[in-house]
Amino acid sequence: MEILINRKPIYDRPWGGGNNFVKAFVECGEKRGHKIVHEFSDDLDCIFVQDPRPSQFDLSINDIVDYKTRNPDTIIAHRVNECDARKGTADMDNILRWTSRSTDITFFVSNWMSNYFNEHVWGCKRREVIYNGVDKTVFSPKGKIDNGKANIVTHHWSNNKMKGFDVYQLLDEFVGKAKDFTFTYIGRENGTFKNTKVVAPLFGKELGNELGKYDVYISASRFDPGPNHILEALACELPTYAYIDGGGCLEMVDNKHVYSTFGELLDVLTNKAFYKNDFEVYNWEECMSKYFTTIESLHAK
Repeated sequence: MEILINRKPIYDRPWGGGNNFVKAFVECGEKRGHKIVHEFSDDLDCIFVQDPRPSQFDLSINDIVDYKTRNPDTIIAHRVNECDARKGTADMDNILRWTSRSTDITFFVSNWMSNYFNEHVWGCKRREVIYNGVDKTVFSPKGKIDNGKANIVTHHWSNNKMKGFDVYQLLDEFVGKAKDFTFTYIGRENGTFKNTKVVAPLFGKELGNELGKYDVYISASRFDPGPNHILEALACELPTYAYIDGGGCLEMVDNKHVYSTFGELLDVLTNKAFYKNDFEVYNWEECMSKYFTTIESLHAK
């Protein structure tokens, strides 16, 4: 098959979690014998909408709908990993709903994301839930920091407040008083931490090597569709805790790894009774196999 994905992979610098998906899509698709492209041709079997919005170099859903009008047999697949609740925006949901009217299948990155867009407001009736994958050659258990303390970590590419900076600020205050704990924030932040070790954004092996060194992972992200940060922490076998309004985060941690107040989180931390989660994390090959198997079956019909 000749498959267009409307985002290009970025290999030379840290980027958001969606870029990990695009890289895996291109690499795994080519391994399966498909031709993966980023521009229109006369022979497209499928267009994969990674993001309906235009960018400086990438095709928007308007371009894709125009192509579909001229080439009705081309399959349009759409992966949904975004919503207004995630970043407190006001226009994303409408864009995604409009896109759903022109697509043949929607892939949601969590059940929470699928339920968020219920059937009454979603134009595409065929939907499938596929969790994101992780490069397990990069994200795996590592030797721990030997400092006699409980070392807490989190990481985000975005510094949007919905990533949970209210909780991270309280953790910053907590470790300033509790000398047997440390807190490290990896990624883009807002310059407000006083007691937290801040590590500039990392990606690839550097991120995996850094992340795996810690003892416990805290996510305070709100309404997160399909959080890569959680999956990467789990792949490193870090005991991982998520906030009650974490959206897709809650599907990846069990009830014993969920907190609803900072007081509950402090109870977990001060008891130091950390234990690993049971969620099965896909590697990227397993994740992509699910996407391509579905796309191939649609093409065969």
